[in-house]
Order: sequence, then C-alpha cells, then structure tokens
Amino acid sequence: MQASSPPTPAGCDGACATCDLHERDAFLPLSDAERDAIAVFRSGSREVAAGRLIIEEHRRSPNLYTLYSGWAFRFKTLSDGRRQILNFLLPGDFMGLQDEFAEGTTYGVEAATDCTLCVFPRDRLWDFFNRQPKLGYAITWLAANEEKAVDDNLVTAGRRAAAERVAMVLLHLYRRAERVGLAADGRVPFFPFQQQHIADAVGLSLVHTNKTLRKLQRLGLHRLEGNVLEILEPHALEQLGDYFERPQRPTPLI
Repeated sequence: MQASSPPTPAGCDGACATCDLHERDAFLPLSDAERDAIAVFRSGSREVAAGRLIIEEHRRSPNLYTLYSGWAFRFKTLSDGRRQILNFLLPGDFMGLQDEFAEGTTYGVEAATDCTLCVFPRDRLWDFFNRQPKLGYAITWLAANEEKAVDDNLVTAGRRAAAERVAMVLLHLYRRAERVGLAADGRVPFFPFQQQHIADAVGLSLVHTNKTLRKLQRLGLHRLEGNVLEILEPHALEQLGDYFERPQRPTPLI
C-alpha cells in the first residue's frame, strides 16, 4: 500500500455564520444569534504547520482554540524528555481551557498535520460566559468530556494489557475520525500518527508497541501501512480492547 499524502487543511474564511463544521451532524446546531456571539468572541484564525506547537508547554497561552481542520495531540513531558500523549485532537475540539484553572500551562499541544485553528482570546472568556450562559454551559460540557477521556486513559494505563491498549486506541481514533468525516468504511485515508505516538499514548515502549501492532496485524484485525489505517475486524478489536463506546451524540462546538 502506497503512503498517502496529507490533505491540505481546510482554510477558514472567518465567517462563523457559514462555518462548515457547524453543518456536520457530529455537532449540536446553533441559532443565528449563537453563531453571531461566537463570531464576536473569536479574534481570527491561525495556521500551524505539522510538527509545530500550537500551545507551548510550561508557557501560558493568551488564547483558546478550536481545531478547525487537521489533527493534533495534547501532551506532557518529563524532565528527561519522556512524553505522555494525553489525548488526540480532531476538528471541533476545543483546547486551552484547563490553563484557566491552573498555575501556568500544564501541557503542550502539537500539530500532527498542518492545522487551521479558530482563535479566542482568553481574556474575553468571562464576558462570553456572562453574555452567553448557554454557550458557557457548552464549554463546561466540553471540559467534563475531557475529564471522561482522562478517566478512560487512566483505566488503559492501569489495567489494560499491551494488546488491549493498542486495540482500544486504534478503534477509538477510527471512530472519532469517522464521526467528523475523516474516515469511512473502516479506512482512515491519512492517519498521521506513527508508532511512537501510539507508544506515548498507551504508555508502552516503542519496541513493545511495534511488536503489539505487528501481532494484531498478523491476526487480521487492522492494517497500518503508508499512513493509511484500516480497521478490518472492529468487533474483534472491541472485544480485545474491552472498548464498547455508545454511539456518540452530537457535541457542542465553539
């Protein structure tokens, strides 16, 4: 299988009223007034190249972001350079809120592909909550959903075996990509994550991750070649990873 080329990220024309993301079934519908309020909160867009930082670790960001297009991931590093990927970010994900409740930045965010972001100044957040309590609740919902992801990652690190961890993360990423239109029919045509990313997400060494991926591929559960991920036996991956997510309901989009 030939390596696929990364897609050109969708640009943002700055018009929240005609935002493509708002038209997707993955997200809750918004009234015209709510879209106008988000447009007032928003200060512009930002392009970030693959491999560059969106949010720098240990440095407070003046902005919050919604990922408009592309893939990214949130991470923390130890003093010796070891990295833990906390979660993967796809279009529609909101980032930067955790720093509002911490002393300094607690994590970094890196672009896995070229990304386009919607930018929201942090110092306008409280005014946005005051003027738009319903949308403020939506941001709270997004924060709670982030907490659920942390819970799931803790279960994975604490109780799942290596094959279970890798099966879970592959299926989880496929389902999330499918939900926002980046995957279909069991196939992610451009999967930007290498074995090191998976190792850093599931808390395994690179060697152990490589062996586990090859084992699952020999069993015919998935294929990961040339930046293309194919989920061949989703039910078997569900059973192996003990990962039975309910169908995801539409989520808020800021």
